[in-house]
Amino acid sequence: MLRTVLVLILAGTLVACGDNGAQPNQPDMDYAGNAQRWIAEEFQPSTLSEAEQTAEMAWFTAASEPYRGMTINVVSETLTTHEYESETLARAFFDITGIRVNHDLIQEGDVIEKLQTQMQSGENVYDAYVNDSDLIGTHSRYGYVIALSDFMTGDGQAVTSPTLDLDDFIGISFTTGPDGKIYQLPDQQFANLYWFRYDWFSNPEIQAQFEQQYGYALGVPINWSAYEDIAEFFTNHVQQIDGQTIYGHMDYGKKDPSLGWRFTDAWLSMAGAGDAGIPNGLPVDEWGIRVENCRPVGSSVSRGGAANGPAAVYALQKYIDWLKQYAPPQAGGMTFSEAGPVPAQGQIAQQIFWYTTFTADMIKEGLAVVNADGTPKWRMAPSPHGPYWSEGMKLGYQDTGAWTLLKSTPLARRQAAWLYAQFVTAKTVSLKKTLVGLTPIRDSDIRSQAMTDMAPRLGGLVEFYRSPARTAWTPTGTNVPDYPKLAQLWWANVANAVSGESSAQAAMDSLAEQQDKVLARLQRHGVQGECGPQLNEPRDPAYWLGQPGAPKPKLADEKPQGKTVAYDELIKSWQSD
Repeated sequence: MLRTVLVLILAGTLVACGDNGAQPNQPDMDYAGNAQRWIAEEFQPSTLSEAEQTAEMAWFTAASEPYRGMTINVVSETLTTHEYESETLARAFFDITGIRVNHDLIQEGDVIEKLQTQMQSGENVYDAYVNDSDLIGTHSRYGYVIALSDFMTGDGQAVTSPTLDLDDFIGISFTTGPDGKIYQLPDQQFANLYWFRYDWFSNPEIQAQFEQQYGYALGVPINWSAYEDIAEFFTNHVQQIDGQTIYGHMDYGKKDPSLGWRFTDAWLSMAGAGDAGIPNGLPVDEWGIRVENCRPVGSSVSRGGAANGPAAVYALQKYIDWLKQYAPPQAGGMTFSEAGPVPAQGQIAQQIFWYTTFTADMIKEGLAVVNADGTPKWRMAPSPHGPYWSEGMKLGYQDTGAWTLLKSTPLARRQAAWLYAQFVTAKTVSLKKTLVGLTPIRDSDIRSQAMTDMAPRLGGLVEFYRSPARTAWTPTGTNVPDYPKLAQLWWANVANAVSGESSAQAAMDSLAEQQDKVLARLQRHGVQGECGPQLNEPRDPAYWLGQPGAPKPKLADEKPQGKTVAYDELIKSWQSD
């Protein structure tokens, strides 16, 4: 998931308003004329014709009439996509509907804090939130969040767009709870993929040197063994290109909350710690949490979980080894946001854990990783997998930031906020928003001519999202019953292993024990209903390690032969599927 440290707040005009936010004496506005102006001057290109755009905007104007003059407050993390919404689409929404929007931009952690405050206090802090679908297990269990499936046929029916087209949202399964109901509306989407310097990997001299050293072709690594070989090759054998020191790996390791996201964003599933099954593995997911009949029953191997199993310990140890052996020396003291811009500086050969949200910042003119003609010197490709991984398992992380409505928000404000959420994701505006932020949410936009035209400059982003492979990348799923409480446990335990204060095994043992304690508290409180935790009694870990699936016993050989594939052949295989 994307994390940032900037805090930008769009200040709205202060107005006198009543409990529902309605402003008196709203001046007459030419809503139809405003819509035509925005369509002509801003909302191009679009997958809709101008006539279809006009009709869609006319519906928003009509549906907004009862809320005209209201000011609503919404919040999201600071991200290029959300900046476009806050600075441009919020103005367009006001011009077309008469509803003013204060769209605040804050750190992602602060978004979750505000969300938790409103859930726990019952006071209306914001009228709508964009938060990651990682919280779907939380939202679907606690009862604080509106199930949009119910809202769209109930209190929100009159303000639900006939052109919303939920089936067009590529991440709608991510925001669907175990009860089959949709709880959030996708607003922006991104994946965590493998990033590499295509120009270096295509250099005949470098290719020959690698094959002579390792006995197989340099290419996109299919497994972690190949990734490790490539990391060692560039850091220890190539060492310099054009007089500049280079490194075969990039990561970050500072004791900071972002270190937890480095792991909860599917690192264990990439190693193969969980079970087969898309989206998250059943019964054991990538957090190592076992679920039986929708109830979490444990994280520890002794309870049937895998958070401290051999595959999880292997995943942590490999992260530490690669960080210390193949990344720049300063990487260990960096946070997520500090490490993010480093590959664009031109010294990194590959990165196993790279968010596609960085795409917009990696294609700017003048960067060391961009050619003179504007095409990238780099590419993105599928993530390699560890030795415990097998076909049918989740392969990496993909998430959608999605609109979330709370029951504590007054109905009129919730209805007005729902209009805004649909507006900024409507087909009239979504393709232009995708071109600005490069966080696509609609299949129709991904397959548009505009995206085909942009594809050569985006390093594989379009090809990935058009490929059938994308379904193996998913967010945190419904096995995690309380994301905020459980996520905060990871970074401190990982940091202890990075510093050498504890071994990888001890760190994962501590994490599993702490997760089980949280699950036990949730079980005692009984607030999550029929899908709340119900812990298994501990038993000899050997029992569970002897059962099929996760947790998996330790492999005799955790470094099998490295395997690679030529990037151009990979792309051709996607296009032929």
